[in-house]
Amino acid sequence: MLAAWVPLLAGCAGDRGIDQPSPLYGDVPVDYPLELWDQGIEGETLLNVRVNELGEVDSAVVLLSSGHAAFDSAALAGAVDMKFSPARKNGKRITVWARIPVRFTKR
Repeated sequence: MLAAWVPLLAGCAGDRGIDQPSPLYGDVPVDYPLELWDQGIEGETLLNVRVNELGEVDSAVVLLSSGHAAFDSAALAGAVDMKFSPARKNGKRITVWARIPVRFTKR
């Protein structure tokens, strides 16, 4: 059972001239916590992830909790496996922070 994540909401707010990072894969291995799955609980965790110049996530923090520690932990654990095309400024790869919502839904 995997949770869904959607493309970037925002990154580098206020920075003009930056080509934002874009996800390389549609499915990210974020495991839906079994105890919440069995109870039919759904939620969303908003993460802030640091995408380095190689397109790898090297840091992640919870910006907005789902209200369930298990969802938040699963989102953070899955974030490290996300891969992106790197952000660029003036043609050069750069490190940026980006917001990623991770939805836990049984649908």
